[in-house]
Amino acid sequence: MNSHQLFRRSRIHLALWYALVMGTILSLSGLGVYRSLVRANWAAIEREMESIAGTLHDSLEPMLPASEDPIAVLRGILPELCLAQQPCNLQPTLIQRHTTGISDRSIYYLRLFDHHGQLLAFSPNQPPSLPPTLDPSPWQTFHAPNGIRYHQFTTILHSAEDQHHGHPPHSHPSWGYLQLGRTLATFDTETKRMQWIVLMGFFLTLLLVGCSAWWLSGLAMGPIYQSYQQQQQFTANAAHELRSPLASLLATVEAILRMPPGDRQDIQSMLETVERQGRRLSHLITDLLFLTSLEQNASPQQFKPCCLNDLISDLTEEFLELAATHHIQLTHHIPNQELSVLGNEAQLYRLVSNLIANALQYTPPGGAVFVDLHADDHIASITVKDTGLGIAPAEQQRIFDRFYRVDGDRSRKTGGTGLGLSIARAIVERHQASIKVESQIDQGATFTVELAKMTPQQSLKPLPSP
Repeated sequence: MNSHQLFRRSRIHLALWYALVMGTILSLSGLGVYRSLVRANWAAIEREMESIAGTLHDSLEPMLPASEDPIAVLRGILPELCLAQQPCNLQPTLIQRHTTGISDRSIYYLRLFDHHGQLLAFSPNQPPSLPPTLDPSPWQTFHAPNGIRYHQFTTILHSAEDQHHGHPPHSHPSWGYLQLGRTLATFDTETKRMQWIVLMGFFLTLLLVGCSAWWLSGLAMGPIYQSYQQQQQFTANAAHELRSPLASLLATVEAILRMPPGDRQDIQSMLETVERQGRRLSHLITDLLFLTSLEQNASPQQFKPCCLNDLISDLTEEFLELAATHHIQLTHHIPNQELSVLGNEAQLYRLVSNLIANALQYTPPGGAVFVDLHADDHIASITVKDTGLGIAPAEQQRIFDRFYRVDGDRSRKTGGTGLGLSIARAIVERHQASIKVESQIDQGATFTVELAKMTPQQSLKPLPSP
């Protein structure tokens, strides 16, 4: 399986897991909202039924004498109701509708029972096949033969005589029972509508989550894939850099082995080639190990005050001979005031050394390299400017990559491992500083490193670690 297929499969797995987790969370949230809405509607229905039943209860109890015939009493109080085992009048008058006290007669119905639980009167719109005996449970829900659900509330009625003599409600036999019911057709319709909304919302949300998961997994896998490609590129570049000196070493050693023992002069020249290639390999491996230790912070050391004036002066003097050999003018400018920063002196030395060596490497004979040290209130700046080949704007961000060369053939002829600027950037990042380049083709390049200048207060405090 190649790397592209591997990362694509990993992205698919990541997107599926993300969609599964988010889908589960959103499903549980949607289910919770749905159940909360259903319970709220159910509670509202029961509160409304209790309110209507309470109004009827308070209106009926004062007119219920215990000594009279219940049928005659109900006929006078509620002429709209149908009496048990008698013909039912299905056309009530306007006054009779008002007497019943129920606003929506198509939803609610009313039933009255005596204290033995026998049905006395009922609304004409009561559900079919209701039993004529009382179920004393306060709340009841049932399915009628027509498939519609109904909900009932039952409360006790006491006569006016009981209230007149001051009997407590539960110390005297009740006059009877009032039962108020309603159809749940509208409630069930609304519940099904919410179910469809939740179901359609779930599928729509799942689709959006899936698209978001694919996009987010791409964002998450992007840096990993880029890092993997950089590692592959680094492996290829390192193999290429190592192959050239190794091939030269092997060829030279093979030639030495085939030469006659008495040919000392040629053997000496070939041994010098072996030594030169071996040193090149050693420098390459050393730079790789040093760069790795910088990026991984493998050997943390305490920062110390470093004088940049002495550092620039020493490095300029060190490179003067090399610059003169290549007919390049190397100069520097150092302020009279001492500039110090907190850092690792060896690493800062390597940083400036790499910048000067890089400028000399890409400056043709007759050119010039200028090193400048200056500072403002808080920043110390080191500038290395050359009059060399210059760097195209499109390549200025890539020159800090490992083994990247603007002109590979020319660089290999002049030497170098292709790691100088990568090491420089790693040292800058280690010191929480910044490095930038300004350049144009055939007009040279200017590298500027900005470091936090050491203040007098910092010299009195414990030195921080990197």
